[in-house]
Amino acid sequence: MEKKNFYVNMGTQEVSQIKYGNNVDFIIQATDEEVLLLREKLNNMDQANTRAFFRAHVPIMSYHNDKSNDDYDIGMTGAYQMLYDLGDEQAKEHIKSMGILSDKHL
Repeated sequence: MEKKNFYVNMGTQEVSQIKYGNNVDFIIQATDEEVLLLREKLNNMDQANTRAFFRAHVPIMSYHNDKSNDDYDIGMTGAYQMLYDLGDEQAKEHIKSMGILSDKHL
């Protein structure tokens, strides 16, 4: 399957084939299937974030034992791993400098 350029903004969770505004945090080369997998990871992060928001309003539930926070962190690490694997050299260097992935994943 043919790989195409995609522009990714992790802050807005935008994945686009069109370079527009501030959607160029990362440039990746990916197939349609790889983009769908990345999109799924981003959607899962969003769902975990929503669950964590509601949990935050329940005072008897401690935040450090919250599966939603763990799910969000796992999703974010997975998304950045995909960006690293599919990204151009600038994306790889930026992700390395962030320190979000352990050395074994680089």
